[in-house]
Amino acid sequence: MAPGHVDRVAYLAEMGGGSRSSWAYTGVYMLVGTLVGGLVSGLFGRRVKLETRGGPNVSTRTRWILAFAGGVVMAYGARLARGCTSGQALSGGAVLSVGSWAFMFSIFAGGYAVAWLFRRLWN
Repeated sequence: MAPGHVDRVAYLAEMGGGSRSSWAYTGVYMLVGTLVGGLVSGLFGRRVKLETRGGPNVSTRTRWILAFAGGVVMAYGARLARGCTSGQALSGGAVLSVGSWAFMFSIFAGGYAVAWLFRRLWN
């Protein structure tokens, strides 16, 4: 279903690569160069290590469970809204859409409320 639809819409076909290789776009080189350059810099500076950060009252397992649950909730919300939540705030906010601004303030208020509820885990 999706490939046929993408082929019919020139804009989406260009974004999806069309018939060109992904390496034909300069943005791909910039992305890969940024990731590889940061990794090499961290390796030379001996700053690369795998770790999970949390407060003294949070186990590594709890941290991963909470992070995964938050990702699932955000993915469900994006699917339910049929789009990217940050795109809604940025695109709609840029054109001064009242609904987008209300959404953006609601996201921040919800984030602060959840942080207030869970802060005891990090103290």
